[in-house]
Amino acid sequence: MTKTPDILCIGSVLWDIIGRSESAMRQGSDMPGRIMQLPGGVALNIGMALARFGLTPALLSAVGQDPEGDMLIEACQHRGLITDYVYRSEDLPTDKYMAVEGSNGMIAAIADAHSLEAAGDKILRPLTDGSLPAPYAGAVALDGNLTVDLLAQMAHNPLLAAADLRVAPASPGKALRLSPFVQGSRGTLYVNLEEAGLLCQTTFVTSADAAQGLLQRGAVRAVVTDGGNPATMGSAHELITQSPPPVHVARITGAGDTFMAAHIASELNGDNADAALNAALQAAALYVSGETKI
Repeated sequence: MTKTPDILCIGSVLWDIIGRSESAMRQGSDMPGRIMQLPGGVALNIGMALARFGLTPALLSAVGQDPEGDMLIEACQHRGLITDYVYRSEDLPTDKYMAVEGSNGMIAAIADAHSLEAAGDKILRPLTDGSLPAPYAGAVALDGNLTVDLLAQMAHNPLLAAADLRVAPASPGKALRLSPFVQGSRGTLYVNLEEAGLLCQTTFVTSADAAQGLLQRGAVRAVVTDGGNPATMGSAHELITQSPPPVHVARITGAGDTFMAAHIASELNGDNADAALNAALQAAALYVSGETKI
């Protein structure tokens, strides 16, 4: 019997192929390092982190019926995620993400989420066929790897009108896909400083300025990070800024997803805004330092 999920994670579920070097890199660098293949994608990264924090997430995504997809579903189940609601396509391959990281940060990355985009609203069938209660009133973590049209639909979908929406853009290149949630005053936005600037069509110097800018644009609530600089949670009632602990950076990909998951888990467990932001910064620091298992 399928467990009742604590939260739905809607978006990309794919294989991460990450090359990491201990040396500083630039365009054209050819360095020794390690190449790893891990379960990834924003929705899956958030779901795996939520499971580590003791919650039971369910995935709504698209995964191929190819061998890579079978292995990915098995890996998700092994990590405590509910996969019963994942759309398994017969003709679409399992998506992939590839990144190169040096000691000086991310050098380049390519996200191939074409199968998720092609699946479209098929990933939402569990909300319309009775598999999940509708309208859904629980927590939902949503990522910006979905198409612009589908994200706009979800910002106004009556099936999610009562949901506690938590939304992340997936990457700066997809930040503008979150515009319907800003304009429609829906959900909590999780963005970095660059993404906040893109959504507001300006440049911000601090996370506090960025959070205030998003609120002025119509966002109900925004959590803005800025790497090792202070992060801010902003709403109509309060503006909280905290500094992350200094750590040695061992990895980058997935850090923002871990931050978001820790913040959600803390709030779902009843912590106030100040404690939730602190919990998120601590969890992200442990992840970046390499001390968190994945």
